[in-house]
Amino acid sequence: MNLLLLTETDLLSPQRAQISDKRRLEHIVRVLKAREGDTLTVGLLNGDWGEGLISTLNESAVVLELALNRPAPAPLPLTLLLALPRPQQIKRILQTVAATGIKELHLMQTRRVEKSYWQSPSVTGEEIHRQLVLGLEQGRDTLMPRVHLHKRFRPFVEDELPGLLDERLALVAHPYTSAPCPAQVTQPTVLAVGPEGGFNDFEIERFAEAGFQGVHLGERILKTEIAIPFLIGRLF
Repeated sequence: MNLLLLTETDLLSPQRAQISDKRRLEHIVRVLKAREGDTLTVGLLNGDWGEGLISTLNESAVVLELALNRPAPAPLPLTLLLALPRPQQIKRILQTVAATGIKELHLMQTRRVEKSYWQSPSVTGEEIHRQLVLGLEQGRDTLMPRVHLHKRFRPFVEDELPGLLDERLALVAHPYTSAPCPAQVTQPTVLAVGPEGGFNDFEIERFAEAGFQGVHLGERILKTEIAIPFLIGRLF
């Protein structure tokens, strides 16, 4: 945890907050080994970040005197379209999304995505929020990403996708294409990443019709959770 993320419910006043939930309290006491008088890096969800001086610390709560005067880091100019990953991967991917500064994530159904994945507790609103918070704490960011769920591929691509592409570079990561992934992109980008089995021909054709260019990362086939940070590092 590189930033203690606060919510409006933690605030006693604009300059004071109280932390009493088990996860954050234990981190402050056991991991950071903080004491009264110490200063922590803190931020307000969807607000500024800065410092919090510990004025009170006991077994049940920590009270912080706040000085939040720094804006959140600039968002990554990337909208990520992602075939819904396996339940054991989605938690780590959500944390990566938040930590790297992606603010728009679209999870979508594709042919090679098992429909049962949508029934996983990992894609409930509460669990998605929890994993994004962990990612924000890691990346020292305060701006919560927005996650959109699309359980039908064709209506999303035909009806909603065109509205996401205005004046944006559109790329689809696909290992069976001839163009390498561009580097040091300077314009807003929409990136589509498929499941580990890849997009099928029909899906690639729909992306091409929408204006997407297929790109690859070389000869190796990577797991989704590895490919995403690899692509981000290459693009930006």
